[in-house]
Amino acid sequence: MTLFGLDRFLADANLRRPLVGKRTALLAHPASVTPELTHALDAIARLPDMRLTAAFGPQHGLRGDKQDNMVESTDFIDPQSGIPVFSLYGATRRPTERMLAHFDVLLVDLQDLGCRIYTFLTTLRYVLEAAAQYGKAVWILDRPNPVGRPVEGLRLKPGWESFVGAGALPMRHGLTLGELARWFIATLKLEVDCEIIAMQGWQPEAAPGYGWPLLRRAWINPSPNAPNLFMARAYAGTVLLEGTTLSEGRGTTRPLELFGAPDLDARALMVEMQKLAPAWLQGCVLRECWFEPTFHKHAGKLCHGLQLHVEPFHVKQDCAAYHHHAFRPWRLQALAFKALRRLQPDYPLWRDFAYEYEFDRLPIDLINGSPLLREWVDDPTAKPEDLETLACTDETLWEEERREFLLY
Repeated sequence: MTLFGLDRFLADANLRRPLVGKRTALLAHPASVTPELTHALDAIARLPDMRLTAAFGPQHGLRGDKQDNMVESTDFIDPQSGIPVFSLYGATRRPTERMLAHFDVLLVDLQDLGCRIYTFLTTLRYVLEAAAQYGKAVWILDRPNPVGRPVEGLRLKPGWESFVGAGALPMRHGLTLGELARWFIATLKLEVDCEIIAMQGWQPEAAPGYGWPLLRRAWINPSPNAPNLFMARAYAGTVLLEGTTLSEGRGTTRPLELFGAPDLDARALMVEMQKLAPAWLQGCVLRECWFEPTFHKHAGKLCHGLQLHVEPFHVKQDCAAYHHHAFRPWRLQALAFKALRRLQPDYPLWRDFAYEYEFDRLPIDLINGSPLLREWVDDPTAKPEDLETLACTDETLWEEERREFLLY
C-alpha cells in the first residue's frame, strides 16, 4: 500500500507536533485529496491540533475553477473554514509579503504530472524563494510522479526560464515534488526551512501504474485537462501542441491524448513518421481518428488526427501496447512535427500568441526551453539522429545530476 505525504501527515500526530501552535497555510488543488477523496483543506481543518489560517491555489484554482491557460483566479474566503484563499495565478504568481504575513508554515500538497511545463513546478519554486526571503517554513506533503522515473527531452537553456520553465530540467524529469524541492533549494542556493513528508511504499517501476498506484488510488484531475493517467503519460509530448496550430484535443473528452486539424492528412502523417524514425513510435499504439472540438482550437470543425493509446491493454497475447521505458512521448510528438514539415513544408505549424505571460518569444520555444526543437523541425537537412544526439546528451547529464536528490 502506498501512503502519500498527506496520508501520513493526517494519521501521525507525532509528525505534526512541530506545527502545534503555529499558524499554518496550505497550497493545494483539486487532486489534493485523501484516499477517501476528502480535500486536503477540509481534512486538515478538522485536525484539533492544527491552526489553519490561510490557503493558496495555483493555476486553475484551489478547487479547480478555471478551464484554460491564462484564465486567472481571484482571492476569496473559503466558505467552509472561513480562512482567506490567495490566488497564485491571478494578480500575482508569486506570494506577496501581505500573503505571507498570514502564516508561519506553508504545507504544499500538489499532484504533479512529471513534466517541466506543468506550472505547479514553477509555483513550488516561487513559494520556496518567498519563504527563504521572508523566513517562512515549507513542508512538502509528497505525492507520486505518476509517470515514474524515465527521463526525456532537451533541458531548458539559460535565459529561457518562464512560468512554464522553472529551471534547467528536461521535459520529463522523473522526480516527485519533494525531490524537486530539494533540487530547487540546492541549485538556487536557498536558505529555507523545508521539510519533506515522504511517501511510504511508492514503487515507480511497478506495473501497471509505473509511478501511479493504479487500481489502488482514484485519479483526480490536478488540472481540468488532465483527466486520467494515460493523458499524464502522453503529456510530455502532447504539451508541445500548445505551441502549434494543431488541436491537442481540448474541447474533446480525450484532451492531450490526441492531435489533429481540419487540413491534416493523419494517415499520410503516420506513414511518414514510420519511415523517418520507427523506433520513436515504440511503447504505444497510434490510431487514426476524427474529432470535433467543442471549444479551443478548431472549435466546431471536424479534425483528422491521431490518438496515442498508452493503456496497458494487449494487442496480442503477452504483448502489451504500453511499454514504460520504450514509450518516449516527447520524441514521438517531435517526429509528428518533422513528418508534417516534410509532407507540407509551408504548413503554418507554429502558433504565435501571448503564452503564459510571455509576449516576445514563440510559445513552442518557451515550452521547449530553447529554439532547438523548432529549428530541428524546420531544417530540411536535419535528421532524427541529430535530435537524438542532442537529447541523449541532456538526458544522460540530468540522470546523473538528479541522483543525489532522490528520496525513493
